[in-house]
Amino acid sequence: MERLHKVMAGAGVASRRRCEEMIAAGLVKVNGKVITEPGVKVDPAVDKVQVGGESLNLSPARQYILMYKPRGYITTMSDEKGRKKVVDLLKDNSSRVYPVGRLDYDSEGLLLLTNDGDLTHALTHPGRLVPKTYQVRVTGAPDPVKLKQMEKGLPLEDGLTAPARVRLKSGKEGNALLEITIHEGRKHQVKRMCEYIGHPVMRLKRIKFGDLRIDDLKPGQ
Repeated sequence: MERLHKVMAGAGVASRRRCEEMIAAGLVKVNGKVITEPGVKVDPAVDKVQVGGESLNLSPARQYILMYKPRGYITTMSDEKGRKKVVDLLKDNSSRVYPVGRLDYDSEGLLLLTNDGDLTHALTHPGRLVPKTYQVRVTGAPDPVKLKQMEKGLPLEDGLTAPARVRLKSGKEGNALLEITIHEGRKHQVKRMCEYIGHPVMRLKRIKFGDLRIDDLKPGQ
């Protein structure tokens, strides 16, 4: 027997947290009965679980897709503005996979998509401290004092950032290229860190997530 939200995440529905929200919203049935408590336990081998009226395959084949997300795509599964989605790039893939974490619409780089809810949980849980590395082009050239501030932690509006690794890679036409590694998952964190020290982001590319690297992938691959 396993907790319902964990079983749903394992079937690739969404993250465990999102699955809990779906249960609380009354979107999930077990053996025809609406369940609103995420702590309910089910037997994947016996029980029938439905989400939004659709029955789940509780033992799907696992899929892991490493993508170079292009700029101009969103990582959510739907968008009221009608913008392009990363899942639109998977036209030859018949399985439902979901992005692990997110990249902003105007950001690019490494994005992992999978239907493995346990892996998604492991990679995104704050306690796991999984590092993410970005190449960031910023306006101007931060001095060493500002870079050291970023490394030690910055007092953003949602609290002090955890220590980061920051390296000045090069400068081009007066604008610096930084390599920044963080292990938190705050919204727009790298952009807000750069904004705080007075050097807004011009372009952001994620090149590494844990031990995964983007290597020679091109945008959209």
